[in-house]
Amino acid sequence: MSRFDRYLLSQLLQLFGFFALVLVAVYWVNRAVGLFDQLIGDGQSALVFLEFTILTLPNAIRLVLPVAAFAASVYVVNRLMQESELVVMQATGFSAFRLARPVIYFGLCVMLMQLVLTNVLVPASQRVLSARSAEISQNITARFLNAGQFMHPAKGITLYIREITPTGELIDLFLADERGEGERLIHTAQKAFLVRGEVAPKLVMLEGSTQQLTRADGRLAVTHFSDFTLDLAGLVSVNGVAQLPLNALPTRELLGADPEVQAALGVSAAEMLEEGHSRLAGPLLGVAAPLIGFAALMLGGFSRFGLWRQMALAVGLIIGLQLAWTWGSAVAIRTAGGWMALYLAPALGVLVAVGMLVVAQMPRRLRGVRA
Repeated sequence: MSRFDRYLLSQLLQLFGFFALVLVAVYWVNRAVGLFDQLIGDGQSALVFLEFTILTLPNAIRLVLPVAAFAASVYVVNRLMQESELVVMQATGFSAFRLARPVIYFGLCVMLMQLVLTNVLVPASQRVLSARSAEISQNITARFLNAGQFMHPAKGITLYIREITPTGELIDLFLADERGEGERLIHTAQKAFLVRGEVAPKLVMLEGSTQQLTRADGRLAVTHFSDFTLDLAGLVSVNGVAQLPLNALPTRELLGADPEVQAALGVSAAEMLEEGHSRLAGPLLGVAAPLIGFAALMLGGFSRFGLWRQMALAVGLIIGLQLAWTWGSAVAIRTAGGWMALYLAPALGVLVAVGMLVVAQMPRRLRGVRA
């Protein structure tokens, strides 16, 4: 690369890192709020919350890379245009296509990052996230047993435990079951333990009583017991083996659309092909997005009032590009052969950018005549 290409590429990469960091932080905070309520509310520790947020970062980075590349391209070109650096380079004989060469290099770097993310890091993180979610969902102690507060593990179930010892003893347990229409059950015990069961854990209560209230006639029956075992299968939902989500599968399996995998996951061939080809077509947006931003700003020249019209045009074009991508994804999901529509948005973005570069290097008089 020439010195100018290295200079412009370094400027683009620096601003790209800044915008990517800001956008990922915004997305991460938005996602972390929901995870915090879900995990901490279920009794998980801060380390589990941190682990889950880290596992969601590859997907967040994948989503914001094209936008960050577009923002970096627009910002750098606008600054260089205002400081007359690009004007000087054009005066030396550099065409619009020659000036776009470092932007293409930059787009290829972004595309390579996205290819690694979408085909390697995101599926791996989603597999680990799915396994950890299943593990936590089966951990009944962490989900529902918190000392000193009333909990509702299921609709109509109220649970209270005064104290949980380090050895796992539940001291002074209160369990109310109001799911039955004709009766209400209240279990109390001085001590209780959780033991492993075939389907779900079992609650062994010691030195307690069971109160059964019949709603029809208001009759109350009290049964005292020294030990009583309650199966929690009907009280809480404990998931079995975790089913891998579609975005956790390797790209090769998605493109193959194996009927056995479709039956196991309950998805169609079109959904698998859409997910697989989106991992290949999506990174191409990393080339189209910065190229559109660069080409749109090249339509203008040096102006003390800035390039606001060209920047507005670039924003409108990138919105249209995203709409084309959404439309292509919808078409690909409907039919098995519709995956080709996913490549329409990147191809259209590159063609529009090339067209604007052709117009940008025309003399202004000729450009006005053609308009």
